[in-house]
Amino acid sequence: MAGHGPGSLTIQVLDMVQGIPAEGMRIDLWRLDPDPAQVAEARTEASGSPPAPLLAPEGFRAGLYELRLHVGAYFAARGLGPAPPFLEAVILRLGLADGQGPYHVPLLCSPWSCTACRGSQGGAVRAAAGRAAVTGFTP
Repeated sequence: MAGHGPGSLTIQVLDMVQGIPAEGMRIDLWRLDPDPAQVAEARTEASGSPPAPLLAPEGFRAGLYELRLHVGAYFAARGLGPAPPFLEAVILRLGLADGQGPYHVPLLCSPWSCTACRGSQGGAVRAAAGRAAVTGFTP
């Protein structure tokens, strides 16, 4: 799971209501130290991942980061979940260290809950029979 190569940060979001990767979810990445600054903004593609790492090895710096996942807008656009959204945004604060990458964050979400962990970067999603099956999802 934890590597010893250059640091990077990737994410994959799964829509547990529909059993599919969450295509079109907006994700913002902020570096919180020394001063808060947004370092990336992306939308997930058909795989549930952005088209490129949120933090590539060449731009990696150890420190405290915040992922902001706009789950409320994602589910509202699909007519799913309550109004107003129970979860407008999911905020994950991550401490990323040198020599411990690559980092991968799989996120399972619905309009009412979410689960995230540090996973393996090789994680793959297969949508079958209306359910998402996750491989490479290692806590």
